[in-house]
Amino acid sequence: MSGHLTRRFCAVAAGFTLIALGLATAGPAGAARLSLSGRTAPSATICCSVSAVAATSAGNAWAVGRGPRTVILHWNGTAWKRVPSPGQAYSTYLVSVAAISARDAWAVGYTSSRAGRDAPLILHWNGTVWKQVPSPSPSVGTVLDGVAGTSSDDAWAVGYTGTGPLTCGRCTTLILHWNGTTWKRVPSPNPSVGSVLDGVAVTSAGNAWAVGYTPRLAGSTLILHWTGTAWKRVPSPDPPGGGTLTGVAASSARSAWAVGYNQGGTLILRWNGKAWKRVPSPNPAAGVLEGVAATSAGNAWAVGSNDSGNTLILHWTGTAWEKVRSPNPTPDHGENLIGVAAVSARNAWAVGYAGGGGQALIARWNGVSWTT
Repeated sequence: MSGHLTRRFCAVAAGFTLIALGLATAGPAGAARLSLSGRTAPSATICCSVSAVAATSAGNAWAVGRGPRTVILHWNGTAWKRVPSPGQAYSTYLVSVAAISARDAWAVGYTSSRAGRDAPLILHWNGTVWKQVPSPSPSVGTVLDGVAGTSSDDAWAVGYTGTGPLTCGRCTTLILHWNGTTWKRVPSPNPSVGSVLDGVAVTSAGNAWAVGYTPRLAGSTLILHWTGTAWKRVPSPDPPGGGTLTGVAASSARSAWAVGYNQGGTLILRWNGKAWKRVPSPNPAAGVLEGVAATSAGNAWAVGSNDSGNTLILHWTGTAWEKVRSPNPTPDHGENLIGVAAVSARNAWAVGYAGGGGQALIARWNGVSWTT
């Protein structure tokens, strides 16, 4: 299952337990602060799944997801707190988040109508409040799956357009650019009908990556590169039977990672400044990787799940990818890590869900171990 579909299907009805040490929530009317480490809270104050996380420092991080409506959580260095966010009840989904500074962040996803027709959703944090901003909507079915930026006038959002609910049989790639004033669609390569972009990463105004897949030849990895003037498709390795890319991260113009899965399990590709090449990755029980983050050429994280229903975390040590112990609050009951963010070798976050989608999961790397 591709990353965008995984995120969609895990966004189910709210009213569950939120597993995250020190998490504090507040409802729209300023509900009392609740510590939700393994406790059940009112459904109006919690989400059922967290789909993405971004951080700028040890004291500033954002996580997004979906409960009765859009859910945005903020880490202030001490605790996670829910903050008010726009979004209609039971029909809005936040899939990705990017933090540029303490006063500048983006969250993207989509809104579904009763007719099942999706429209893009873009929210902006201005340092005080989250507000919805206008987004181009090329067709009656448009979903945004990834967002990334480097400055207040340079951000990218990617996804797909031209599809019906929960399917992408007729969709095409979609790339939007923020120029400091408006979001505008820019031309993007579309190898075949059914192509999807799931993730985006940017290091400068002249260097960005977008990844996904195209259904041609039973499913092929898809990697696009922004050169500063245009998006172009670049060659990407395809394992036997094809592959799907769900996330991308870049630490410089010469170092980037793309992750996903194929028939044999986890799939990891590396950009060395000249070409994308497949690198060996642990494949525990046909693992699936959903997200990746990198702080340097010698430090990166990839997260996902295995087919036993347990979370999966891999670490790049500078020479090899290694599996590390990951939190599993409800073992073998449908756990998945979808997003990961890192600000240093000793500080990282991973988010997703446990209990088959009924419990949000937030884990932290403290330089020694991952804990919830």
